[in-house]
Amino acid sequence: MQVLLTTLNAKYIHLNLAIRILYEMNKSYKGLAWKEFTIKENTDSIADTCKTYDVVAFSCYIWNITPTLQVAEKLKQLNPSIKILLGGPEVSFDWQDVINKTYVDYIIIGEGEIPFETFLKHNGKPEQVPGLVWKEENQIHQNPMPPAFDLKRFEGFNPYMNDDAGTLENKVLYIETSRGCPYKCEFCLASLDNKVRYLPDETIKNQLSYLMQNGRVIKFLDRTFNIKKDFTIAIFEYILQHRKPGNIFQFEITADIVHPDIIQYIQDKVPAGLFRFEIGIQTVNQKANLEVSRKQNFEKTSKVIKQLQDKIEMHLDLIVGLPLDYHADIEHSIEEVFKLHPPELQLGFLKFLKGTPIRERYTQYGYEFDALPPYQLIKSNFLSEQELNDITKLEEALEIYWNKKRACRTLIYAGETYSIAKFLGGLGTYFHAHYHFHKHSLHDVYDALHQYIQLHYADDLVLQELLTADYYLYHRMKPQERFGVEPVSKLKYALLEKKGLNYHKNRYIVLESAFNIEKWISSRQYKTGSFYNIFAYNGTDVAQVQTTEAAILA
Repeated sequence: MQVLLTTLNAKYIHLNLAIRILYEMNKSYKGLAWKEFTIKENTDSIADTCKTYDVVAFSCYIWNITPTLQVAEKLKQLNPSIKILLGGPEVSFDWQDVINKTYVDYIIIGEGEIPFETFLKHNGKPEQVPGLVWKEENQIHQNPMPPAFDLKRFEGFNPYMNDDAGTLENKVLYIETSRGCPYKCEFCLASLDNKVRYLPDETIKNQLSYLMQNGRVIKFLDRTFNIKKDFTIAIFEYILQHRKPGNIFQFEITADIVHPDIIQYIQDKVPAGLFRFEIGIQTVNQKANLEVSRKQNFEKTSKVIKQLQDKIEMHLDLIVGLPLDYHADIEHSIEEVFKLHPPELQLGFLKFLKGTPIRERYTQYGYEFDALPPYQLIKSNFLSEQELNDITKLEEALEIYWNKKRACRTLIYAGETYSIAKFLGGLGTYFHAHYHFHKHSLHDVYDALHQYIQLHYADDLVLQELLTADYYLYHRMKPQERFGVEPVSKLKYALLEKKGLNYHKNRYIVLESAFNIEKWISSRQYKTGSFYNIFAYNGTDVAQVQTTEAAILA
């Protein structure tokens, strides 16, 4: 029996840990092979590559289920005798519609290690495989579930041993140290497994060592990495002792339970920029949190973020659409979280994942959601379609201007001076009316912001000056002049000489201003007067600015 383990990854840089685990566990089986594709590849081409196998086993997720099923259907057309086996979170719940498809033969429910191993051991005989759903003469059978997989079996295990080590450097490498989550958030699949199990310590360290030596970006899949203080510090210590230059590590943590010892360890020993923390805040509305069985102390969360933000790059998440979270509540969450100025603020929309409690009781809240993946919210008792549409435009503006670092100074000032939620909402609406969110140039980005400020904040000269600074500081090479007017060349070069700047080596843009940009950037002081802001470009590093009194040329 020739069996192919495969999946369609979201991007080329991503790797699938599941098929690597299953292959490493069963590689002694002579007919077993593995291969990865991406969702952007042609489905006909993928099917043609897989058509000669007896069984093709797909790892299925919300982001790849649609093209995966398209490939499966084409495989049956190319080779009617081929068997299609599906596994993964997207087919482990509400699997009835999937197994009824004529081109799907088997579905593994839940953890795949024991069922897949048994499937190979019994040469594909479905009646012998625990946790398997299968068909026989139009009858659907569901076998009893196996016990939870014993993670001690991973002793000495490395799922990346079958990769060409030279290909790992530019990929995102995933590692799990535990399975399960102690929390019961009703919108998350992790809430269905509340027993946290850990892999053997030496296995974790050996895998981590291999990934550090052969890769660069390493992402931990643990739902709450910081549950156990001593374990967390031990892994941090191991990383610091064995990492190589250029390594970056990403962790998903729950901020309001971070132990003070972990905070102190990071402050004392962890170099800035080495760790990235993903923190799911979701909402600051406690009524909404409690309604989905979620516990969070936002005051503690904020305190921890502030204590660590100089050392750790923060990625904060909010979810739009939770029950009891109205439009005003969502704006309030955006306001409060934006005050923390995270390097990345993700505004996601509630998705009704198969198997989650929130999907099971969606009618209770008047939820309507897309029947197709990713099952995104359409409207509810708390948010109308128009309100969701408005928030979508806000989210696009947040992504374009904040997360992509195009106008961070402008937005920080806007958040301190106005409502950042309303500013971004209005900017998103304006952008949508005059430009295209998914097809625009960099000039469009800054022109839209300039026009929006002129239309709604024309009297705020500081806002305009910060937009100008954001535009000129975004580039590494001297950009096209768009905002502000340079003085005549004679004055410009006289100023550069006065400041001792080598205009033969670097390029400069000099703008007259009533606002000291350098002072605001360094200390957030609003110093007005008559100045020249000098933007310097060396073609390699990000642009720098220095401000000087205009009187220097008197």
